Amino acid sequence: MALYKLLLPKMGESVSEATITKWLKQPGDLIEEDDTLLEIATDKVDSEVPSPVRGILKEQLYSADQIAQVGDIVAIIEIEGDTETDETVVEAERSLTTDEPTFSTEAAGLEIPGLDQLSNLSDEVTGANYEHATRFYSPLVKNIARHEGLSLEELDRIQGTGVEGRVTKEDILSYVTNRGSNKDIDHSKTANAPVIKSEPTQTVPTTTVHTVVSGNDEIIEMDRMRRLIADHMVKSVQVSPHVCSFVEADVTNLVLWRNKVKDAYKKREGENITFTPLFIEAITKALKDFPLVNISINGYNIIKKKNINIGMAAALPNGNLIVPVIKNADQLSLVGLSKSVNDLAQRSRANKLKPDDTQDGTFTFTNIGAFGNIMGTPIINQPQAAILAVGTITKKPAVIETEYGDMIGIRHMMYLSLSYDHRAIDGALGGTFLKRVADYLENWDSNREI
Repeated sequence: MALYKLLLPKMGESVSEATITKWLKQPGDLIEEDDTLLEIATDKVDSEVPSPVRGILKEQLYSADQIAQVGDIVAIIEIEGDTETDETVVEAERSLTTDEPTFSTEAAGLEIPGLDQLSNLSDEVTGANYEHATRFYSPLVKNIARHEGLSLEELDRIQGTGVEGRVTKEDILSYVTNRGSNKDIDHSKTANAPVIKSEPTQTVPTTTVHTVVSGNDEIIEMDRMRRLIADHMVKSVQVSPHVCSFVEADVTNLVLWRNKVKDAYKKREGENITFTPLFIEAITKALKDFPLVNISINGYNIIKKKNINIGMAAALPNGNLIVPVIKNADQLSLVGLSKSVNDLAQRSRANKLKPDDTQDGTFTFTNIGAFGNIMGTPIINQPQAAILAVGTITKKPAVIETEYGDMIGIRHMMYLSLSYDHRAIDGALGGTFLKRVADYLENWDSNREI
């Protein structure tokens, strides 16, 4: 029999590690091809790892709650064959090291050679022995530190934003970019990276734990995702001075148009057309009109994003929140937007999102009207600079201006709110952008074909 070494698969360009949350197969179990072996969790989503081969699980190299790096061997599977081979593993490792030959930071145009080049450097180059470090550093981080001549003391000063406070690639690249002006820069205040605070070092449960303290009160321990959400929200408020603007929009034409086309659309496409893709289309148009809202901030640098990637906040059945991303939303037709929205919403509820599905968002949209709320002040989803919320659509009397004079009519009205980072977006820009979104919704073409 031969042995197949299962690697932790690549899960996206910015994902380097994952926590093993659950093993679904135990040593000795027969595994069919594509059977799910284990469940893993990254900073963003939970995923399943299927077996690419048929065989018997021989060994688990990581236990639940341990962290594995992309490319690590997590399991050994006994498969049919006369000799032991790891050719498959070699090919997998080759793809992991060649997919991304260059690591870069768009904030300053800094480029770092690929890992294969950095691995030739030794500790003697900088005089630092990172193997004696008291903190954990991934091989990639240590290699970048060697290349940039960082001492161990300097490396230890970098504040990490990864799991358990680990220094990520983005952390060290941001530090290198800014070290000339401030050797002790606090990365958490300037990095163009997801600002998720470190998790506690103790075992993180994947389910909510209830502990009764007295006859009247109980302590509910946050699950892993809720902890990440909590830290992410706190860090966002600490980093960004939030400002919020509001407008009220008359969306009567949009509502009547959707009511007119929804049955035919469902019959033709086999799925519903909701208000969400209509809102997202208006947002993408406004972002093209005001590109300085589609930004992130790195220190005193404003990074204007080329792509318009819209995150849509989705509530999960367990009460948690996740934000899958529609990539290049401005390039999609309304049908394409509708299909993307439905697909991401369904996979969010079924816990089937891939790590890449939540990466690279440049602007976030949330529909609090789905819960009967008329307006809200959402917290910015770092490292973005703005988030837009829409409230419930309500029939109410409103003044209608006509060529014959003003009159009162029953209209479909909705509040829109925009929270934005006042470091880069002032009230004039934020308010004008929000009004432009409302204008696109109010001026909806009632005769539009879809």
